[in-house]
Amino acid sequence: MAQKSTTLLASKSHIANVSGTDISFTATGSEYKISSTSTSLSGFNVRDLITVTGTTNNNSTFTVKSEVSANELIVEEVVTTETADGSTTYTLDHTGFVSDKAKGDGYYQQPDGVHTVAYQVNSTMTGSIKMQGSLATTPTEDDWFDISGTTFTADQSTLISTANFTGNFVWIRAKATSVTAGTISSILSNS
Repeated sequence: MAQKSTTLLASKSHIANVSGTDISFTATGSEYKISSTSTSLSGFNVRDLITVTGTTNNNSTFTVKSEVSANELIVEEVVTTETADGSTTYTLDHTGFVSDKAKGDGYYQQPDGVHTVAYQVNSTMTGSIKMQGSLATTPTEDDWFDISGTTFTADQSTLISTANFTGNFVWIRAKATSVTAGTISSILSNS
């Protein structure tokens, strides 16, 4: 019986930086928000990686957990409360993303743990893509780890790359980092 590929990602493009003097960071209990009064944050999507610069306390990379509105994002990582002063420009740079999770061999209790991934990018893509695995049944960001031997760094000439990897991962996903231009056309996986 032939295997069927799982689409981890259909198509995802780099988006332009967002800068504003009205961007704030709020930590309320275990909820961490990036918000603004008028600067639109609507270009960012769930699981996007945003690298923040220009702040006093929040120059880091954050994973978008949810979009509350066009001006408010909830992120996975801890932010330090920091209110916009109206004169300091903060920049949110779309530097990558993680795909949705897919069931790995460990989920099905398969004994061989063999997986294959195929990355397809366009000729303007810059950045790296790698696979991550988790052994947790309900993983949080801290439960994911990089899988060795799966990194593809786009060189603007290689448009398709594949990798085989072995492990009884409960969940797998793709993570793109250092993305500054271009489009990832698709990421397919067989477990």
